[in-house]
Amino acid sequence: MSVGVGQRPPLFLLHPQRYGGTICFSRSCRFSKQEQTQNWKELKFIRGNKLLKDLSTWGIGGPCNYFVQVVDHTQLASAIRYCHEHSMRFIVVGRGSNCLFDDLGFDGCVILNRIEFVETKEPGVFRVGSGFRFNRLGVQCSNEGFTGLEFAGGIPGTVGGAVYMNAGANGQETAGAVEIVDIVTNDGKFQTLDRADLDFGYRSSPFQNMQDLAAIVAVTFQLQRSGSSKRRQHEYLERRRISQPVGERTAGSVFRNPKDMGVAAAKLIEEAGLKGFRVGRAMVSNIHANFFINTGGSTSQDMLNLIAVVKEKVDQKFGIQLKEEVLYISPYCNDVKPNKD
Repeated sequence: MSVGVGQRPPLFLLHPQRYGGTICFSRSCRFSKQEQTQNWKELKFIRGNKLLKDLSTWGIGGPCNYFVQVVDHTQLASAIRYCHEHSMRFIVVGRGSNCLFDDLGFDGCVILNRIEFVETKEPGVFRVGSGFRFNRLGVQCSNEGFTGLEFAGGIPGTVGGAVYMNAGANGQETAGAVEIVDIVTNDGKFQTLDRADLDFGYRSSPFQNMQDLAAIVAVTFQLQRSGSSKRRQHEYLERRRISQPVGERTAGSVFRNPKDMGVAAAKLIEEAGLKGFRVGRAMVSNIHANFFINTGGSTSQDMLNLIAVVKEKVDQKFGIQLKEEVLYISPYCNDVKPNKD
């Protein structure tokens, strides 16, 4: 799941028919042909040797020009400043569970977020690094007897990505437990934002429209005591195991549920007769129609075309235009925002 972007040229998301006409500005610092790594303030920038398919739960994506991994907020800020000072396009990613990378890769620097700490400030109050696994946090908090994040046990992304997308399931959502969010801006400066100043919505957060956001650094959650949290979390995991294609190469839900219609996107796709429908090696799951599977060797164009066909078929049958929840990251553009109404 992506948690931030930088150097914001024009955007296009999930419109494969417009791919060739996208206008973007490419401004990247280059290493010499002989130089494969560059060290800068204890960071190792690697040139051309990282495949984005290895950073995505979909298993799709070509090479990025530059790659660096960070393990704390200081390294993250340093990497962002380096890219900023060298006019280098960059994106910050976590587990890549909500991303579709292009087979051409990314013409810039991918910063891999591995900020993975958990601090218990007081009973029920946890400050967590944005690179920490969200499912691991959900299990830990539920096992300790706190409610509010039971649903997180089935979500494979990071804390930062969950807050950015306001992930949710089983009647819970991330925003319900958020107290404080620490961010870093495109010029490498830190800011702390209180929950009262943050306007969340269904699968949306203020961070999706924050022009100077580079990445979420840490999140403080406020949870309540509950004697049934562990049992409820186990029930959610079992429900997920039965109803979703666990173990397949997916990116989670592809589409948002339509607003105020009382019907799930999966139900619309299923009733359009699209379960099991394939484009190349991309397939609509036979178990849950809002999960699209890389059956082995799917290209980004396979997946883009499958998404486009499903949208068209649902629109033709029901007059409903589905909106993507997954984020498409093209090679030359890096303003990653969900497709909104």
